[in-house]
Amino acid sequence: MKRYWRIFREFFRTCLVEEMEYRSEFIGNLFSSVFGIGIALLTIQIFFYQTDQLGGWSYADVLVLLGIFNTLQGFIHFALRPNMARITQHIRKGTLDYILTKPVDSMFYVSFRHLVFWRLIDVFLGIGLIVYGLMEKNYVPTSGDVLVFIISLIASLLLIYSLWMMLMTTAFWVIRIEDLSFAFDSFFETTRFPISMYRGGLRVVLTYILPAAFITSAPAAALLGKWNMITTLTSLLVAGIFLWLSRKFWKFALRFYTSASS
Repeated sequence: MKRYWRIFREFFRTCLVEEMEYRSEFIGNLFSSVFGIGIALLTIQIFFYQTDQLGGWSYADVLVLLGIFNTLQGFIHFALRPNMARITQHIRKGTLDYILTKPVDSMFYVSFRHLVFWRLIDVFLGIGLIVYGLMEKNYVPTSGDVLVFIISLIASLLLIYSLWMMLMTTAFWVIRIEDLSFAFDSFFETTRFPISMYRGGLRVVLTYILPAAFITSAPAAALLGKWNMITTLTSLLVAGIFLWLSRKFWKFALRFYTSASS
């Protein structure tokens, strides 16, 4: 574990040096992120012009959930998106050969080699929106709420990573698909709103098949003091199972990889 932490720190340092060469882009990216969260807030307000609740969630509750969504989205764009999109290219061009010959786990390398630091702006904006939502609700989370929130957020990140990694691993067989990430984006967008607002079969799918309910709704409920230990432990269990499955699927897929030199 210490070895991989040192490798990640080296990835971090290298990517930071590279990004510092384009510091002038920071201001433009900042305005882009602020504009994006502004549009999201406007969308929520439009909903609440017509109703007092959205799937049983009040306006302040949805603000907290939206803040968590934006925070997770920031982490996704910081570490996952820059790497996931490259997996298909590595397989198609045969550059995965170079990764497989390195003295480091290939799944770890393809997952965290490239980092985009300016996307951390979204993380801080998301945290700011969470604080604003709690102030709007006039609720101060207890230490227990915060602890369960952190646990739930970690479970959400593991679940997001596992689902996306499993999807991108299918590139070993379907490399003609230009952007497998589009399918994940469509799934992740469903977590922008409370799962309880969805009806029928879609709600069943997002709760029991593709566990979107654990990604934003569970951390938001925890921070709002509506958590229970069963839900928290279940979210960790589900995240652990999907992480294990993604690992097994990656190892299985490598057996079907035909290197550029073979």
